[in-house]
Amino acid sequence: MTRPRSLTTTHAAMRDDIGDLVTRRPVPGPGLAQVDPFLFLNHHGPQVYGPNNAGLPFGPHPHRGFETVTFILSGSLAHHDTGGHQSVIAAGGVQWMTAGSGLIHAEVSPPDFKRDGGALEILQLWVNLPSRLKMTAPRYTGLQAEAIPVLAEAGGHVELVSGAFGAAEGPIRSLTGVMLAVVRLAPGAAITLPAPRGRSVLFYTVAGSVDVGGNPVAPWRLATFADDGDVIRVSSADGAVLLFGHADPIDEPVVAHGPFVMTTREEISDAIRDYQAGRFNGTGPLLGVGA
Repeated sequence: MTRPRSLTTTHAAMRDDIGDLVTRRPVPGPGLAQVDPFLFLNHHGPQVYGPNNAGLPFGPHPHRGFETVTFILSGSLAHHDTGGHQSVIAAGGVQWMTAGSGLIHAEVSPPDFKRDGGALEILQLWVNLPSRLKMTAPRYTGLQAEAIPVLAEAGGHVELVSGAFGAAEGPIRSLTGVMLAVVRLAPGAAITLPAPRGRSVLFYTVAGSVDVGGNPVAPWRLATFADDGDVIRVSSADGAVLLFGHADPIDEPVVAHGPFVMTTREEISDAIRDYQAGRFNGTGPLLGVGA
């Protein structure tokens, strides 16, 4: 028998633009350090770039100890890293990168977007890794929209990236069993989302307002839930887009320093030394960055 979870609170995304890139950050924020293992979420856009723009500002930078999942809702995104991975992912696609023991990557606008401009909206999520996996080998998967299952639900659909939704499985096999999806609700639609007991829930209103158990959740809000049920029932009068997921909490110390997330201060010092010594997954020039 299913029981709906109770909504506990909502957290407004804080505005934190990066140059001319509109950016909102729902986590971390005041009163919410993380939703273990979900550490960080940036919502870039929605906005429209004109022709001959400078593109996204995320040139080469290092990571260690976690995973990044990037949802390209509109526009396009070029990825390059020192593990030799390159791709350009269009609207509706996803990039999943396991930084693990360390690599350097860049996420920039491809040449045609900088030349022509257009609409842009991107979500980037950081997912922590447990201490036993922080030094795992880096890897990267770029998926175009057609590789992501679209599950029809009453009045909406679920774009399933990883984990299970009913009998369906997402194309990404997460190292830690993370379920992630983009959920789109048509006006007047309602949906029941799985939220197994004991799992942390990620629930962010990308666009539009929803109702959860009689409680309104406005746009650009991250909702948190009690662990008192196994589903979340959501409806929307005017239509909405959600970033939704769930995962087992890691329940370990989190020591973060810029682009490194480890469990001790000593591990952070090691990461800095290894990066400076050029030990991040074949550290070298990122071919094609800024081209």
